[in-house]
Amino acid sequence: MITVKTVRELRAAVARARGEGKRIGLVPTMGNLHAGHAALVEKAAQRADFVVTSIFVNPLQFGPSEDLAKYPRTLQADQEKLVAAGCHLLFHPDVEEMYPDGMADQTRVSVPLVSEGLCGASRPGHFEGVATVVSKLFNMVQPDLALFGEKDFQQLAVIRKLVRDLNLPIQIMGEATVRAEDGLALSSRNGYLDEQQRAAAPALYRTLKQLADSVNAGRDDFATLEAQGRDALEKAGFRPDYLEIREAASLRPARPGDQDLVILAAAYMGSTRLIDNLAFTLHGKA
Repeated sequence: MITVKTVRELRAAVARARGEGKRIGLVPTMGNLHAGHAALVEKAAQRADFVVTSIFVNPLQFGPSEDLAKYPRTLQADQEKLVAAGCHLLFHPDVEEMYPDGMADQTRVSVPLVSEGLCGASRPGHFEGVATVVSKLFNMVQPDLALFGEKDFQQLAVIRKLVRDLNLPIQIMGEATVRAEDGLALSSRNGYLDEQQRAAAPALYRTLKQLADSVNAGRDDFATLEAQGRDALEKAGFRPDYLEIREAASLRPARPGDQDLVILAAAYMGSTRLIDNLAFTLHGKA
């Protein structure tokens, strides 16, 4: 694996691979990699001949009160994980390389509808920052396919709509959330949890599964179910941000008769904000 820091080096390496007839895969990340990221790279290596992973902690998607400064930077450990997972090229730019004219005057990409509500409401500007940096990475790499984890369900919906609306010739692949044995979705933020918080955190996913079971059993009083889910999270020690049942493709609020649903939640355990979701087809396996 080679590591490059400039767009010029990145494009030159990708051009060489493409000139050899290789299929290009991209896995964008912010680093501090865990087994979920490694699974994305491994899947990319199965489907592409040349895998590019980016590590860039993107300031544009962090709000003024969020943890940009303390977000873990673990480059050496990340490089070791990427080599083991089959990555061919790591793109690790600094902020000046990504935003050479500064962020204030940076052209922004906004994706309507699916960016609204949920994390879009709790983190104003977040998905504009995500859509902007992902658009830049897509233009820099011009991959044949790009892989994203389904844990960030709304983010994946934003990226799918971005690619569809802008007619980008990129196959977007969502990969299943990787979980710890107790069900907690793997996340870089899990490292912020102390021992007691970590023991309580799996209640987030358990609550989603209980709600999905209720819907599959025939309940469609979604507002009541959402309230019950928030109550369950509070009793488990969480401070809920949101818990909502949505139609999976459009992310609009669920209505009776919808078949493909997703339950999405964000909640604070102490000062750590965790997100998770559970997508299922009604009367199918939740």
